[in-house]
Amino acid sequence: MKISKKDALTWFRFFAEMPEEEDLGPRQTEIAGAVFAQIERAEEARQLELLRRIPGLKGFGPEGVSPWEEGKPFCTLFVGPEERFPRGCRSCLLGTGLSAVRRTNRCDAACPFCYDYGQLNAIPPIGEGLWEIGGTRYREEDLPLLFALQGKPTGIAYVYLEPMMEIEKYYGIIRRFHDAGVHQHLYTNGLRATEENLAALGEAGLDEIRFNLGASGAADRVLGMMKAAKKFIPQVGIETPMTREFFAAFQKKKEVILTSGIDFMNCAELHLNENNLGNYLGENLYFHRMGYLSPTISRELTLGLMRTAAEEGWPLAVHDCSNRTKFARDIHQKAAEGGWFGQSSYGCEFARPPYEAFLPVLEDPDFAFPEEEPLPEGFRPGDIVW
Repeated sequence: MKISKKDALTWFRFFAEMPEEEDLGPRQTEIAGAVFAQIERAEEARQLELLRRIPGLKGFGPEGVSPWEEGKPFCTLFVGPEERFPRGCRSCLLGTGLSAVRRTNRCDAACPFCYDYGQLNAIPPIGEGLWEIGGTRYREEDLPLLFALQGKPTGIAYVYLEPMMEIEKYYGIIRRFHDAGVHQHLYTNGLRATEENLAALGEAGLDEIRFNLGASGAADRVLGMMKAAKKFIPQVGIETPMTREFFAAFQKKKEVILTSGIDFMNCAELHLNENNLGNYLGENLYFHRMGYLSPTISRELTLGLMRTAAEEGWPLAVHDCSNRTKFARDIHQKAAEGGWFGQSSYGCEFARPPYEAFLPVLEDPDFAFPEEEPLPEGFRPGDIVW
């Protein structure tokens, strides 16, 4: 059903007042799904208009890189030099996926967009001398056995939470993956980066480093370390959730960033969960395929930035790391694992949809549903609907 915005707002005000322990009935659930679909269709129409305005937009998918076309099954989109589109993203999307190697359970920042916001002091450790790979604990010396029995991934990523907190412990395992010919990238906020540890990472064989500039507000010292990293590590870039705050910080430091020699900028669509949702209440939100929940402004800012990058001819690749990108990644990964047709790990992280968080988008007079129709009998406000 193509529920009207007025009816959607009436019902969601009701749902938002229901006790958390009370589940929606079948027809109420159908109404909620219709509202989420209407919001998603409206936001996708807005995004499509922005995509049409980006000159030289490229898509990356099973057939490689080619000019963007509406309806073509690309995994992701970017602008700029193809050779600067990161190998780590290629591996994540069409290789073995985002194979995370985890060790550090601490961070020196508390970013409002962090998935673990408010929980940073409660993250359990991996274990002394251990690394979490694929959900299993290993020591460095176990890697040859792992490679022999399972083969080598196309790439791995060092994540969780801030590797620079104990970066000296990473050099050995980086050497092992490098000697095995595995592409490696590492995420950092850059606050503890130095020329010495960046040089050590390069010497160990790290292929790619990604700075989360949103964590530092694009601080000058971090920008300096990002530039220094190019002396030691083949690919250097930015990967930050696109928020209003990061967009503003980037604009202030734009020229410094564009002349730093970095290769790429991954603009991640901000992904909300129960930990960080409270920091973005009041924003217009939408679900992508009933999975990732995001502010509508996040990808809209990214697409506007990509248009500017294309029109001004920025020397780096600017990547639209959107919810759709993650959707495509998880579909491919399950297929590569031998999953059944349609199987994917992509899904919603909320046990119950946060109905109250959708009131701002339904109350926004500038956010219009593309098509509306009256509710059928038995679904209208005033009907006894269960």
